[in-house]
Parts: sequence; C-alpha cells; structure tokens
Amino acid sequence: MTHYSNPFIEPFTAIETIHAIPSPAGYERITPEPGSFGEWLRAIKLKKDNLVYLYNGSLKKDQSVHFAVLDIPIGKKDLQQCADAIIRLRAQYLFDKKRYSEISFSDNDNKCYKWKGDSSKIAFNSYLENVFCRCGTASLQKQLKPVTDLQQIQHGDVFIKGGFPGHAMIVVDIAQNRKGKKIFMLAQSYMPAQDIHIVRNPANDILNPWYEITEADEIVTPEWIFTKNCLRRW
Repeated sequence: MTHYSNPFIEPFTAIETIHAIPSPAGYERITPEPGSFGEWLRAIKLKKDNLVYLYNGSLKKDQSVHFAVLDIPIGKKDLQQCADAIIRLRAQYLFDKKRYSEISFSDNDNKCYKWKGDSSKIAFNSYLENVFCRCGTASLQKQLKPVTDLQQIQHGDVFIKGGFPGHAMIVVDIAQNRKGKKIFMLAQSYMPAQDIHIVRNPANDILNPWYEITEADEIVTPEWIFTKNCLRRW
C-alpha cells in the first residue's frame, strides 16, 4: 500500500473531533444547545491520515485547501458533492436522533423527498443517493431561510450560492472573544464528490482554520468566494 503525506498541514493524530481543534488565543467556543445540530456537528470524528480522497478512491489533486477531514462516508458514486454533503450531515443528524419525520428535502421544482423509513441504514443511504441526484445548491438555497445579520451566525448555518454550478459550505463551530468578536469554522465537499473537510483560511494564517466576521462583504475560502447575504439557516 502506498502511504501519502500532506505537506501543507500537520497530521491531526491527537485531535479526534471538530470540537477538539484548538481555538485561537483569546477566543472561547460558543456552546450549542444540548441535543442540537450544532452539538452533533462538533462531535464528528476526524480522520487521522488528514488526506482528502475522491469517491473513486483516488486522492484529490489539490491537498492544500483543507485543514482536517471528517470521518463521514462519501459513497462510491460521484454524488455527494457540495450541497449533497450538507444534506448528508443534516439528514444523518436527524436520523441518528430518530427524528425521521423531519428528514425532507425538495428539488428545484419544489417536489418533496421525505424519508419514510425507519432505522435501516442501507435503505437510508439509498434514499440519500436519490436525494443527491435530484437536489443541489439551487434547490437547497430555496429550502433554507436567509440570515440577514452575520453577527447572528449559528452552528449548522450554511453559506450557499445556488447555481449550475453553485457552492455550499456549512458552519461547524463558532467562537468569540471578550469583546464579542465572532469567528467560525467551515466544512465542505466539492466536485467531484470527495471527503467532507474543514477548509483552511487562505487570508489569515493566525486564525486558520477559523474565519472572522469583518466589515468586508466577501468571505474568501480556498475554492469559492461568498458574500454575506449568502448565509442561510435550517
């Protein structure tokens, strides 16, 4: 077996979950409510090899954009891309909490796809593949509610630009300092389907992988630029 190393980051062998990634000096994490989507997101385990693989088992060519890799399955088809990864996370949270009736996503024609099953993981994954084929950034943007004030950012919020292609990233953690200044961490998948990963902050090596809320209208990530009005909520 060939072993690879990532020259851009140190292996996170001692960091098991998103919540264990250190926050910058002077910042403390904002604790989400018990049982919430935010609490579930922060508890997601991280892979130890710290490499992003595509759905077909090959390495993503650019290994410089990510900071850590989530231990979440991506399947063996080119389906779980950006919006799909966020759908996966939201659906998996509701599935794990046995809130089956809340698992529902709509396509661009507003046709609804509800999970009508039980705790069968095989059937659930088949359901998700069907959703991935029919839903994307354009439809997910319609389903989510706009957040007009970035200062009110919450765990599980989504930066999304609907389109063909568009892009979407999810807020997996938030921290703030004594002055109330907030920072946040983002995760994404991309094209082709690949491991969900926490992205680096290309504009701020000190805060990396955290992003700060500033007066600027743009949020510059390694593979996409969002504007503040792109923030949405479940």
